Amino acid sequence: MRLAQEGQQLSLRPPVLEANGDQVLAELTARVPARHLRKGRVYELPVRYRYDNGLREDTVRTLRFLSGEYLYDDQDRNFLIIRQPVSFPYDPRKNPGQLIARPQVRRLKPGGKVVRAEEVLLGRGIVLTSRLVVREQEVVELLPESASLEGGGTRVLPFFFDQGQSAVRNYLGTNVAALEEFIEANQRTEKVMIVAGHSPDSVDSRDARLADKRVQALAKYYKRRLETASYLNSAQSVKFETQTFRRRWDLFLSKVAASALKPEQQDSVVAIINDTPGTWAQKEKRLHALSFFDYLEQYVYPVMRFGTVAVRYTAPKRFESEIYLLSKKIVEKELEADALTPEELRYSASLTPLLAEKQRIYETSVATTGHWQAYYNLAVVLQQRSEKEVSDRVRRAYLRRAATNFTLAAHRNPTAQMFYHVANAYHRAGDRLEALQSYDYAVKLGGPRPVLEKVFADKGALEIEIGQPDDALRSLSFSGRSYQNTMNRALLYLLKENYDGAAQIYQEALTLKPNDPMAYYCLAVAAARAQREGDVGQYLRRAVQLDRAYAQKAVEDLEFRGYAGSKMFVEALRQ
Repeated sequence: MRLAQEGQQLSLRPPVLEANGDQVLAELTARVPARHLRKGRVYELPVRYRYDNGLREDTVRTLRFLSGEYLYDDQDRNFLIIRQPVSFPYDPRKNPGQLIARPQVRRLKPGGKVVRAEEVLLGRGIVLTSRLVVREQEVVELLPESASLEGGGTRVLPFFFDQGQSAVRNYLGTNVAALEEFIEANQRTEKVMIVAGHSPDSVDSRDARLADKRVQALAKYYKRRLETASYLNSAQSVKFETQTFRRRWDLFLSKVAASALKPEQQDSVVAIINDTPGTWAQKEKRLHALSFFDYLEQYVYPVMRFGTVAVRYTAPKRFESEIYLLSKKIVEKELEADALTPEELRYSASLTPLLAEKQRIYETSVATTGHWQAYYNLAVVLQQRSEKEVSDRVRRAYLRRAATNFTLAAHRNPTAQMFYHVANAYHRAGDRLEALQSYDYAVKLGGPRPVLEKVFADKGALEIEIGQPDDALRSLSFSGRSYQNTMNRALLYLLKENYDGAAQIYQEALTLKPNDPMAYYCLAVAAARAQREGDVGQYLRRAVQLDRAYAQKAVEDLEFRGYAGSKMFVEALRQ
């Protein structure tokens, strides 16, 4: 132990520990005399980081002077050198703290005796200059919602008939109940338009007047319900207009085009109908020869046996209070969601100032409609709620939920702007890898230049935060000349030890945002690293004049450790 410590030199670079992303990184060099080497024994330097008033301690690494782990000093072959990186995760609780080594000699056998020396202080505290990242938050607004309060419109109800039949079906799955409910609602009706058709099959085609009978059946049913269930309308006051579709191949082909048949199968049907001569019945019979005729018979023919009732009506103007009260009942499951249209339900959220109520309305809208606008606005509300939370844990939970809903909205409406919102929410929540992935996805989607410039600007800020300065510099090169980008580019120069270049860029930032205390503070840091004492005092004084909070920050910042007791430093902080 005595031989190893004679002339021992331990040095840390940088001389003060510095946070780099989520890690604290440094390089430790140990230089000891070679004559201490003994067979069966090893000289070691266990390195630990002690913090929380000495109550906690992290094991960092151990330097061992074993064969293969050291080199002979090129300047003096009588000395051995080990250079190894030291790193440990950064946590705000670890600052301030001490990096210490306690030399020891150990016998190289199981349970061998260990002799320990006094502790050696390697470094004190952690410099957080790499965290002077600027990120200007954009206010994310709710999508504007609108709902027509004017009553009335056109209600369209489709009906379907059994093969060869004209009787109105009133069992489960039909629109008869909806039609009756509408008539009983006594909305002033101006006009009722009724159309009907038939399918190409032989049973429907046998009766040439089948489509007319279906129209008449619907009209008769409607008029009878008017006389028995409506006090505002009558069969005489309402104008009825009817139309029949007989042997309409164009309707049939439109249904085929909207089917799941493959393009070549659809072409086969079109060829039979348009290019093959013959009567209606002959063409229909040729369809039977197709290998997929069962699909036509099961899925296309039934929808040709249709009837449609379209009602044009007027209704009293709706009040916002009515929409709001209905939405509350829907949220509390006292009413079905179809009591309001999806637009009206989302609009009702704008009628309350309470974020909790907005959240419940949008959650209901998401559950009932799945529209991207509902997911987006729910995410915005969750983000707004996070801003009002004091607890970091609760705030991050809201932001993660916001990011999830932004993601669901983005997959339904994929744009660079949408995925930027996803990334921004994850970034604010501290989920940096998820944020980086979403920033990349936004870039790949492409979009308007201002959007992509903001994506690259925040992506560059994130890359500085996670300790990827080269990637950050590249990202910032694709962005514009904003205050945020200028400050972050200057920080990269500072971290790469180009102090003159950093100072010049910080001056540029002051032209974009005059009297910015942070820019002056960063200029003081750059001057401290370049050992320009006069500039340190000048810039610190100006920063403190603009914002007194920087006085306490400077006192705690190890960047100014060399000036802490000087007259210049004390006078600068008195401003």
